[in-house]
Amino acid sequence: MNISRTGYAGTLALTGLAPLVWGSTYAVTTEFLPADRPLFTALMRALPAGLLLLAVTRKLPQGEWIWKAGVLGVLNIGAFFPLLFLAAYRLPGGVAGVLGAAAPLIALGLATVALNEKITARKLVAAIVGMTGVALVVLRASAALDTVGVIAGLLGAASMAAGTVMTKRWGRPEGVGPLAMTGWQLTAGGIVLLPLALAVEGMPPALSLTNIGGYLYLGLIGTAAAYAIWFRGLAKADATSVAFLGLLSPLSATVIGWAALGQSLTPLQMLGMVIALGGTLLGQMAAAPKPAAVVTVTNDAAAQDRSNAKTAA
Repeated sequence: MNISRTGYAGTLALTGLAPLVWGSTYAVTTEFLPADRPLFTALMRALPAGLLLLAVTRKLPQGEWIWKAGVLGVLNIGAFFPLLFLAAYRLPGGVAGVLGAAAPLIALGLATVALNEKITARKLVAAIVGMTGVALVVLRASAALDTVGVIAGLLGAASMAAGTVMTKRWGRPEGVGPLAMTGWQLTAGGIVLLPLALAVEGMPPALSLTNIGGYLYLGLIGTAAAYAIWFRGLAKADATSVAFLGLLSPLSATVIGWAALGQSLTPLQMLGMVIALGGTLLGQMAAAPKPAAVVTVTNDAAAQDRSNAKTAA
């Protein structure tokens, strides 16, 4: 698909809204949702939103897309959400954030195999720069490591990277839009999460109006709308370019924590934001499409064409 530089930049800018919205998840979870219910929260993010999108779009996967939607739903939702929460509970937030920032680096390797995208020096540098910037933003000197948490964080990043790459590889069936595709994956991921949440956390807790409002925001805005934007971007841009946009999520979470929750924001963190944004932009520059070639007709060539036309007449 031919796309101009301006159109490509617009696609990436719109897609970048998704990780910016995902950055609000921490604040919403801590301020509006029941404590110590990560799997229930993951379930409430995925399944209701998926069923709603299925009802709105009235499209169900057919043929091979039944299992493809299932695989993508597990990678992007069903496995990613619990691994993300497990890492967050077992590790300091900064360590979990840095492990999540490894997703672009993992996506580079996976895209080489699945999409034949070459690992360029610029993309590799961009991934390392992005991770370094995120580390400066979220890491603290007192951060401690936990083996299970580290493994969960890396597996979560790998799951998200694999979901991004495979979503790009398989695309969408003809006539199926981003909303329907999002609904398939959220529903599949939610079905995986349902028995897991019941087995680990038991029956759902009683919910207050504040809790319900938080879940509505996470489900409708933070999941259904954000993932639809994300998958739309994947259909139009390189998988690795989209993966780099995920670096915006921890930056968004830090700014929201400072603005809404009164958390500190140091000069070192602001420097890290600049570095992380630089890595994100560098990752996009590595994949920006070249402008279409312009064919210039010289005066001599034009005169020859007119002469040929007269002769033929």
